[in-house]
Amino acid sequence: MIEEREHWSSSLGFVLAAAGSAIGLGAIWKFPYIAGQNGGGAFLLIYLVCVAIIGMPVMLCEITLGRRTQQNPVGAFRMLSPDKSHVANFIGFSMVFTSVALLCFQEYGWAVFILIIGGLIIRYGWTSAGILSIVTGFVIMSYYSVVGGWTLGYIIKAFQGDLNYVTEAAAANCFTSFRDNLAWAIPMHIGFLLICALIIVRGVRNGIEKWSKILMPILFVLMVILILRGLTLPGALKGVSFFLSPKFSELSAKGVLTAMGLAFFTLSLGMGAMITYGSYISREQNIFMSTLSIVLLDTVIATLAGLAIFPAVFAMGFKEAAGPGLVFNILPAVFNSIPGGLGWLWAGIFFILLSIAAITSEVSLLEMVVAFLTDELKWSRVKAVWTAFAAGALLGLLSAVSIANWSNIEWLHQILVKTFHIEQKSFFDMLDNFSSNWLLPLSGIAISIFVGWIWSTRKAVEEIRHGSHNFADVHLISLLAGLKDDPSHNNSKYHVLTLASLWGIFIRFIAPIAVTITFLHEIGWLKLK
Repeated sequence: MIEEREHWSSSLGFVLAAAGSAIGLGAIWKFPYIAGQNGGGAFLLIYLVCVAIIGMPVMLCEITLGRRTQQNPVGAFRMLSPDKSHVANFIGFSMVFTSVALLCFQEYGWAVFILIIGGLIIRYGWTSAGILSIVTGFVIMSYYSVVGGWTLGYIIKAFQGDLNYVTEAAAANCFTSFRDNLAWAIPMHIGFLLICALIIVRGVRNGIEKWSKILMPILFVLMVILILRGLTLPGALKGVSFFLSPKFSELSAKGVLTAMGLAFFTLSLGMGAMITYGSYISREQNIFMSTLSIVLLDTVIATLAGLAIFPAVFAMGFKEAAGPGLVFNILPAVFNSIPGGLGWLWAGIFFILLSIAAITSEVSLLEMVVAFLTDELKWSRVKAVWTAFAAGALLGLLSAVSIANWSNIEWLHQILVKTFHIEQKSFFDMLDNFSSNWLLPLSGIAISIFVGWIWSTRKAVEEIRHGSHNFADVHLISLLAGLKDDPSHNNSKYHVLTLASLWGIFIRFIAPIAVTITFLHEIGWLKLK
């Protein structure tokens, strides 16, 4: 029996669930330390611009695809793809010819891999973009749960008083021993994924939406508590100044491209989650305003995360450019340095906050796989959830046991080195590099080109008009001038500079070009300082 497709019970439910997907470790863990490495305020400003001109247009694309088709990413692309596409065939045959060239250079592993991808594109056309989204989301889901498990473990360690160090060296040693201890890493990874599975097995309304309405307000309240505590510390304003005062002399061209890539990652774009969540929206909902709300919530939380972290870091005299270890290595030491002897409490609150963000993001990735299994294979939700859970847990185990190096799975390392010349220091790093630097941007480029040129922005705008007609018809200058409801300034027959036309330009030209440049930089083909 095929289960009837659920829908969100309200716009608020969708916004909170989708914002929860976007507000994950990217916004609270990754954004602050990358901002710290790139000059603080200047990076924040560029990041916000990238979110506005790249992130939001692409997010609107994904949500529109989902609502129009009421399908998972594969079904969405298949339903809207033309029977024949010269562009898709050109890309597919180009990859086949590339694989032949690689054979001449004895790159057999990559030759076979690219040949398979090219064959899929020739066979399935633009549906391959949906397959790419599914693969991207699943790969990220598998290793993301390992990091999510760290947040659960650190909650336990915080309230047990095990994070009672006050120096950076002690912090690093504690995190390294915790990360490499399989007795912690494996149960926490599986436990984290199990929590997410238990949420979504109850469905869209009673599972995802219900828990999003509970967890998102808690996340916001905890964030405010940490900010207020940090701002009361002597010297905290130095951290506020660092984070909010732009110093463009400290921002490089490389930092600008990093901001572009981070905007894409923190909004959960290119991984199928927003298409899936969009497929649960009714035709009456204003998806333009919902997208705007999601983007605003994500950027607000990312900004608040910086305000929760940098004032305390500066007040306690730690380094703002500590890198990926800023959250797990440095912050517990920062909290323990705060007068009052309540470092364990502040650390516990912070890691509860971080775990909530991680859970809401992981739920969206797991739901994307579940939607694929229920739509394409006609499985029941229960069967799909536990199958996706088992597959993600198994792949994630390889990341959990190889965080530091390949020693626990050296056999796999040797295969990958001989086949693909893998250079990453661990399986975890390999998946992170492959998904963040390759799969995500390629998926984003495919979505932009498909909506902008293949399905067409005209058809996309027709879909967006359902529930949000002003998106297509309101004149942009009239909107900014406060004359949105004045008929003489708001007639699409006489004005072409509408929100819809501006979005079309961004999605057809600016987004694919910007993401392509970021992609070339991330994979090392474009060198910038």
